[in-house]
Amino acid sequence: MLLLGTIFLLSSCKWKKSGSSEKNTESTLKSDYQLVWSDEFNYTGLPDSTKWSYDTEGNSEGWGNNEAQYYTKAKKENAWVQNGVLNIIALKEQYEGKDYTSARLNSKANWLYGKIEVNAKLPKGRGTWSAIWMMPKDWSFKDGDWPNIGEIDIMEHVGHNLGVIHASAHSTDYQWQKGTQQTDTIHIADVAEKFHSYIWEWTPEVMKAYVDDQLYFEYKNEGLGESKWPYIKPFYLILNVAVGGAWGSVEGIDAEAFPQTMQVDYVRIFQKR
Repeated sequence: MLLLGTIFLLSSCKWKKSGSSEKNTESTLKSDYQLVWSDEFNYTGLPDSTKWSYDTEGNSEGWGNNEAQYYTKAKKENAWVQNGVLNIIALKEQYEGKDYTSARLNSKANWLYGKIEVNAKLPKGRGTWSAIWMMPKDWSFKDGDWPNIGEIDIMEHVGHNLGVIHASAHSTDYQWQKGTQQTDTIHIADVAEKFHSYIWEWTPEVMKAYVDDQLYFEYKNEGLGESKWPYIKPFYLILNVAVGGAWGSVEGIDAEAFPQTMQVDYVRIFQKR
């Protein structure tokens, strides 16, 4: 998600979906990775408070991107788990001076290196900006030190460019404001109709992004210091649906398209054995 301006081992897990995402997970488990954290969303209610927190501190500044939504806290209309799926819902409604509401969830755990897998179905309305991404442990929007501290974008998708999935890494030297960010895209036509696994593999040497089993982004550590590779500290995971903003509203916001929902079937974090 562009910005302007603990770990424990699970002994068992209930795999739910079939298809390419399950095959990918199966191959992951057969490799040298082990599952260290997950949320399968096998419950009903608000997101598990032992695993997730609500990020609201950038609401008054529009999150640095002039975004149109207000991120709420523990409001079931914006974040709710039901039928094994987390729903992050962007609504058109007047709230705290904004025209839309949504939710932005941060994982309470954080990780240094590993494989992050989020199985999700994305919103498609013009004006939506959904993201699965990571920021450094203990980072605050108020710190004002972006992009020097680094940002990992596992998946970004804007509704006016349906099916185009972006993966990016931002740092002091490699960032979108300079047009130098490390980034690539892949087109997945049915992102709003089907669940896909958005995967980020992160080692000291390289970062890679996949959709299901398709590798489409690779960024190797050049060994030139933190201005290019600040990814040497733990990062936490963020799930959110923004509305509008510098990128999301490039072709305007279709108010009639709302509500719009990002559904998340599971989140799984793996690390090397």
